[in-house]
Amino acid sequence: MSLQTLFGLEGRVALVTGANSGIGREIALALAMAGAAVVLVARRREPLAEAQREIELVGGRAMVLPCDLSDRVALGECAREAGRAFGEPDILVSAAGMNPRKPMAEISEADWDATVKLNLDAPFFLAQKLAPAMLARGWGRIINIASLQSVRAFTNGAPYGATKGGIMQLTRAQAEAWSRHGVNANAIAPGFFPTALTAPVVNDPQKWQANAERTFIGRNGELADLRGTAIFLASRASDYVTGQTIFVDGGFSAG
Repeated sequence: MSLQTLFGLEGRVALVTGANSGIGREIALALAMAGAAVVLVARRREPLAEAQREIELVGGRAMVLPCDLSDRVALGECAREAGRAFGEPDILVSAAGMNPRKPMAEISEADWDATVKLNLDAPFFLAQKLAPAMLARGWGRIINIASLQSVRAFTNGAPYGATKGGIMQLTRAQAEAWSRHGVNANAIAPGFFPTALTAPVVNDPQKWQANAERTFIGRNGELADLRGTAIFLASRASDYVTGQTIFVDGGFSAG
């Protein structure tokens, strides 16, 4: 098998949530550069349109699909519309997320519910709705976005950490259910990257530098550092990899 066959995504269709910014947008771009047609999903249309233009500038194909992923009715409609432009998705990347960043005692029921709906419910139900078409074809890839908080606690991160711990276990459960039928499920756990979710840390030079010093490599992540892992997990190269969470964190979690 050639390297192009192993890592290329020509003829594949990927749906990426949270594709309007940050990690989701970077992974969508990487998959498009590898040859996949990409369905870009998030709540707001204009940032998605910007991501679509970025993909088209590098010769890729993308479709904008606005959706409030915390609304289960809207999520179902999104799943039904996902195959309209390019065919049913072969690859699902669940990157949309939120982090209220409040002390434990100040987390409201609304904070908790909103975080669980977006960070954990949406990856579960969207995969549940898209997997049957993948199973019928005998090939598919589920890529969830986990976190350092999947395995350790950070200050003011209880709802986020709880959902990201759940993502790690959900990934294992999806792998157990579907891998025998050709649909592998894995997760990427990023370290500290400059995104909207990490802005409170990025904007604090002391904290940002302290996190860089905790890594083995000596720096925090750049979004392009995620491209290779995403392409690997989306392609034939990962045929015998499933149920795993790969930490892309410069060694932070190994220290």
